[in-house]
Parts: sequence; structure tokens; C-alpha cells
Amino acid sequence: MRPLLAVIICALALVGREAAATPVRAPHVTVELAAQTAGAAPGSTLYAAVILTADKGWHTYWRNPGDAGEATKITWTLPAGWPAGEIVWPAPRRLPVGPIMNYGYEGRAILAAPIEIPAGAAPGAGAHLAASVDYLVCAEVCVPGTAKVDLALPVTAGAPPLDRTWGKIITDALLAAPKPAGLDAKFRYAGPLTLAVAGPALTGVKPSDVYFYPYSDTLIDQAKPQAVERGPRGLTLTLASGSAGAHAASVAGVLAVDNKAYEITATPGPAPAGAGGLGALGKRQGLGLPVALVFAFLGGVILNLMPCVFPILSMKAAALARRGGGAARGEGLAFLGGVLITFLGLAGALIAARSAGEAVGWGFQLQSPLTVALLALVMLAAALNLSGLYEIGTSAQGLGSGLAARGEIVTSALTGALAVVVAAPCTAPFMGPALGFALTQGPASALAVFLALGAGFAAPFTAIALSPALTRRLPKPGPWMDGLKKALAFPMYAAAAWLAWVLAQQTGPIGQARLYAAALALALAAWLFGVDQRRRAAGEGRGLVPAAGAAASLIIALAVVGAASFEPPHGASASAVPAPGKLAATPYSPDRLAALRTAGTPVLVNFTAAWCVTCQVNERIAFSSPDVAAAMKRAGAIYMVADWTNRDSAIAGALADQGRIGVPLYLYYAPGAAAPQVLPQLLTPAILVGALSTKAG
Repeated sequence: MRPLLAVIICALALVGREAAATPVRAPHVTVELAAQTAGAAPGSTLYAAVILTADKGWHTYWRNPGDAGEATKITWTLPAGWPAGEIVWPAPRRLPVGPIMNYGYEGRAILAAPIEIPAGAAPGAGAHLAASVDYLVCAEVCVPGTAKVDLALPVTAGAPPLDRTWGKIITDALLAAPKPAGLDAKFRYAGPLTLAVAGPALTGVKPSDVYFYPYSDTLIDQAKPQAVERGPRGLTLTLASGSAGAHAASVAGVLAVDNKAYEITATPGPAPAGAGGLGALGKRQGLGLPVALVFAFLGGVILNLMPCVFPILSMKAAALARRGGGAARGEGLAFLGGVLITFLGLAGALIAARSAGEAVGWGFQLQSPLTVALLALVMLAAALNLSGLYEIGTSAQGLGSGLAARGEIVTSALTGALAVVVAAPCTAPFMGPALGFALTQGPASALAVFLALGAGFAAPFTAIALSPALTRRLPKPGPWMDGLKKALAFPMYAAAAWLAWVLAQQTGPIGQARLYAAALALALAAWLFGVDQRRRAAGEGRGLVPAAGAAASLIIALAVVGAASFEPPHGASASAVPAPGKLAATPYSPDRLAALRTAGTPVLVNFTAAWCVTCQVNERIAFSSPDVAAAMKRAGAIYMVADWTNRDSAIAGALADQGRIGVPLYLYYAPGAAAPQVLPQLLTPAILVGALSTKAG
């Protein structure tokens, strides 16, 4: 009975000790001292907390109070050998007052600090903790004050229980306090202070409220707004620099993301991959808007020469074969309008998606299996029209002598739109830096760059259409056009087959089978529609069965595609595109790449996609060469394939790190090199062999 009686007496003693703290009521604030546990165990860490509860409408201040105010200070009086650590500050709130910005707490603030209990503390003895708290509590006016609070605790032989009143509250405050989360943070001073942060804790998040609270009150102009760009793996903030911003060796503070807060310390350097629209912080500064516009226009012109444009060459060839004179000029302007409107639409969707934190880039439309399936059906419908299965005044090619001028204009505009959707996902020389720059700017500047890109893409065809001298040199319309029309159907069939192959890479054979079923229904609809057209042309009147059958077949085709989920195949790897030729490929991984670079292993990285025709051409011509395989073996290089056929935030982040938003991109990391060598977008075996012989210098 005696041991049990001792336990009961000890427990009653602990209960009595919990009431030893007495709150201090001061003007507009209550101050008290509490402990996380109901006792202190020898050799442990005790968290004691000063708790300030401000009246409604009043507030106290964080460690950096902002433009005005004063941080709360705690001076401890503790038993000998009981050292206290730094305050664990909760994440603050913004407290704007007119033109200034302050940081602090409304209502209750729990300022906990660790106290080390010496191993020699005697169990059963009492300990007296005291704190002198200097605070400033403010509303429309500020009231300074000093409160002296104390707390008596017993020293226990074992681990004490949580304090009944404050134990859980203090524990929750400690858990919610800002802590490091493995985030990679870099900054750059260039007038404004640019802070880029990325890491697992920020991957895939779409925050609605982001704010950086610096520990230094002179680092930034705290009253100025903080611009935020969201990336697939993080965030980039542009901050108005304060007096210390230009000379900062590091940038430390708390990054608040919605209801979570992280401690970060940023060092100077390029942005981490996926931190937002900036990509590489150092790359934006060398490319101003005028240069970006020129690069975008040139890139658009060169895009006409890239293999990506092969599927729509028949559209342009058919359009150039139409009537000359005023009709050609009108169609040229309509083509230009269709291209520009589509470029701006895709660019607007891209900018909005990236601002919302989506890991998307140029060509994002073909990362959607549903879009790929619908485009394949559009290409098939255009090919069947060119083959003469049916005629339609506003077809994708608009061939034939009986079409009205209005139909030709609409056709040219739709041709321009379809050309952009199919051809633009790949990038040409000059396009990469221009598009990377565009997504670091505001919406107006970004859209201007995309507008210049569209103008360059449409320029060759539009220039021919608007030039009377050139249009007069075009062959006159005649019977030859019907033969050309049917011949140009085959590139469209090839484009439909290519898109079916892309869909197979994204969804596996099930998705491809659904597309084939829809294509069969579409072909039946086109044939029945053509039968009805020919009956009416022969004066036999509308055929109810062919017309109804055409409509029903078209509905079935669209229903088959629209109802399909197009999920990726079960167990699909991260890289659906197989390594070409004899090169053994490793799926791209940022961690794997970093490990290989640390080990001094050369790495060749191929950023590709099944829907990128230029990528596929390079892989069949350059990467499949035996000379390249031999050069890889001599260099001891690892070949990585970053397949972006489907969305992948890690690949999007790696592209952003290079200031790019699209494929193809080819990087060679020589042993010991600080940065990769960026290879041309049109490759030959000689280029790859030459790169693989490069030594770090």
C-alpha cells in the first residue's frame, strides 16, 4: 500500500503545482507563463511558454515587427544550470496600417522556449521559473509594458505528463511553428530581390496566399506587394529591395504558403528547378522584351522548316494552289488571323495554368489523350475530304471551284488554327529563349512574345498571299488541282496515323482501339454524307437514309472518343518512348542525374515526347547512329530519356531550369562541368559525337 500511497501523493502534488502560475493582467493584454508538461525530468528539455493574449482589435509583434512596432523580449530567471534557448516564434500575420506593413499576432501568441534540465537535478525538489516580458501592444495607439510572470514546477523522476491546461496547446503551437522542410532556396539581387524556392513540400501545390516574412527589417520594402510566380515544384517571389537587399549574403525568413509556414535560408545563385516562371534566375536579365520579340518572330519563321510542320504541309500546299489576286490576299490575312488567335489562346491557357501551379509547357495540348484523339479524327476527316469521299465548303483544305469566297476565308482561318495546334508543340531555334523569357514577364509582355511567334509562323504563307508578283507566278487553277488534292490527302492520313501512335504511347492499346472504332464510325459518316451529296447533285433529292446514317455515325464517333477515359496503361513506366538504336536508356530522374554528376559521370539527356515530330526524327537519325553508340561507350556516358509525352512535373521543372518550356531539348553534362552544354534542336550524328568528346573547361 505504501508505494501506491506515494504515487497518489506525488500526483496530488503535481496537480497543485499546475495552479502555481498566476496570469498578469495589463492594459489590453494578459501575460502568463506556462509549461508544456506538469514537471521537469532530469536530463530532458522542457518547453516553457510566455502566453500573450491581446484584447480584441489589439496585437503584439513578431521577431521582425515590420515597419513599426517592437518585438516581444523575454528575460529569464531560472535555477542555476537551467539554460534557456531561443524563442520558437509562431508564424506571424500581416498587420497593414495605412502605408506601412507590420508583422505580429492578433489574439493569443504562444512564445515557447526550450529549457535544458541538468541531469543532476534532484527528483522531488521544486523549481521556480520566472520571466520578465517586455512587450508592445497596439491598435490605433500603442501601449508598451513589462510583465513579470513566474511558475513553480516539481522535478520528477520520470517523464511528466502534459500540463492539463496548456500542454496540448503548447504542443500544437510547437508543431505548427515554421521549420526547415528540405526546401532549396536561391536569391538574386537585380534592383528587385528575386527569391526562388523549390522542394518536395511545394511540389504540386496550388497556393492562393503566399508571403515571405524576412527576419531582417531592412532586407525588403515590407510595404510593397510581393509578386508570386507558381511553378511545378515551387515558387518564385519578386520583392522590392530594402536598404540591406543589395548587400545581403543570405536571405532568411519564413515562407508562408496558405496555412503552412517554412523556415528558409536562401543563398545567391540560379533558381532551383521548377521554382516558377523564372527558370534560371540569371538567364532572364540578358534578354529584354525587344530582343525576345525578334527571337520569337525568327523562331516562328524557322518553325516552318522543322519536321513538326510535316503533318500540315499539305494544308499550306493546297492553300497556295488556290485562286490568285484578291481572293489569295483575303485568304492570306485569314490564315494570319487564325494563326494569331490560336497562338494567343494557347498562350493564355498556358500562362493561366502555370500561374495556378500546373506543370505544363508549350505543347501541353498534346499531353491530353482526348485532344490527341480528337485531332486524329480531324486529320482523318480532312484526308477523306481531300480524297473526294465528300465535299464541304469549309473543309480544312477548302479545295474545289464551287466554294464561296466566305467559305474560303473561314477555311483559311481554320487551316491556320489547326496548323498551330499540330505544329506548335515543338520548338525551333530562337523559340526556346524567347518563350522562356515570356513566362517570366507579366501577361501583356508574355502575350506580345507569343504574338510575335505567331506572326513569324504565318509570315511565309501570308507574304506570298499578299504579294501580287508572287501570286501571279502560281499555277493557274485547272483540272490538275483535283489530282493534287487527292495526292495531298496522304500526308493527312500519315498525320492521323502518327497521332494514333502518340495516343498508344499515352494510353496503351485500349485507347488506340477506341480511337480506331471512332475512326471507323467517322469514315462511315463521311461516306454516307458523300452519298447524300452526290444524290442531290444528280437531282435525286436528299436521301433520308444516307443523311440520317451520316449523322448517327458521326455522333457515335464523337461518343466513343468523348466517353473514353484514356487512362495511361497499368504499370506504365515514366518513359514511354523507347531508346532508339543501340543506346541503353535510363528514365530521367533529377536525383539520379545529380548523383551521376557528383560522381563525375558524363550524362546525355534527351527531353522528348511522342507528339514531337522533330524529336522522333532526331532519334531515328542521330541517336540511332552506331557512331553515337561508340562515342557514348568511349566517354562512359549515361543516356537519359526525359519523356514528356504525358505531364511530368519533374521534367517540367528541369525544362524551366534551362529557361525552356518545350521540347526538344538536348543537354550534355561533361564530367565536372558546372553547367550543361545545350545541343542544337536539329541533330546529326556528328553533333552528338562532337559533344561526347567535350571535356569540362
